[in-house]
This record gives sequence, structure tokens and C-alpha cells, in this order.
Amino acid sequence: MRKIPNEELGRWSEAEFESAKRHPIVFVLDNVRSMHNVGAAFRTADGFGIEKIYLCGITAKPPHRDINKAALGATETIEWEHYDQTLDAIAELKEKGYTIVSVEQVEGSTSLERLRLENNQKIALVFGHEVKGVDQEVVNQSDFAIEIPQFGTKHSFNISVSIGIVTWEIIKQELMGNGR
Repeated sequence: MRKIPNEELGRWSEAEFESAKRHPIVFVLDNVRSMHNVGAAFRTADGFGIEKIYLCGITAKPPHRDINKAALGATETIEWEHYDQTLDAIAELKEKGYTIVSVEQVEGSTSLERLRLENNQKIALVFGHEVKGVDQEVVNQSDFAIEIPQFGTKHSFNISVSIGIVTWEIIKQELMGNGR
């Protein structure tokens, strides 16, 4: 095996990426306090080709060196918008036809491996505060919630890890033709 240098990977330029078709997925960051997590969300959004990120409440906004450190330039390729209140972003997304999905441990949540979505369904994935999670009022406005199965002693994954796991599962369904 030979490791492939970056120059040989055939990645899109920023201009090509800007005009490329995106997956109908947006991230909503509900009062995320860590700039590392915000930067990682941008980098994951770029890597999976999602549409946009909504930064809400206390969630930090680019430009900031701590966000840029994890984003590695993805703040330049992913559209984003800031809302003082997460519920305002949720209301706008509902008007645009997005299904609102909180990634949170709640009564009646759908375990991620059981998630089935329809083809081209527009999805807004809501990720919450590192300690408090997604605000209950936001959960109340969600169409449903999904939960990542866990098998250890901790109660949750880091947001940056959760974003990657959930987004990959949704895109994997699309790639495999399993209803997405």
C-alpha cells in the first residue's frame, strides 16, 4: 500500500465545491460552547458536503482562530448563519420544509441504527450544549429525536464525534439506497 499524497486525491477546488450539489442536511448547533466543536462541525460539513450550519445562542461564530484550528478552512466553504435564539432558526427551517431531528437522549427517541429516512428528505440535525444537551424547548419543536447507541460508562459522545456518526449514517443510507 502507498499512502496517497493530498495532491493526488482529486478533491474539488473551493469554486467547484461551491457549485456542487449538496446533501439536503443542515446542522443546528444549539448553544455549543466549545470552539473546537464548532470548527469540527464545519470540517465535517465540508467533508460530507452538507448545505449549511446554523450557529445559535452562545455558539461562537467565525472568524476565530480556535474555530479555524479545527475547521482547517471549512468556514470558507460551508455557508453559515447565526441566530440569537435556536427556536427562531428551527421555525425558519420548518417553513423551508426541513424535518427537525434533535440528537438527544429523550423518551421515545429512535436509536440511530433504526433510523429510516425518505429519499431527498431535508433534514436539520440539532446538536446541543456539551453538558446540558439540546434545550427542552427545542426538543419540543423537533419532529423526532435520534440517539446513538452507547455501550460504556459515559452518558454521551463529544458533539464533534456525534456529528460525524449521525451524518455518516444518514449519507450511508443514501449511498446504499436504503430509503434516503
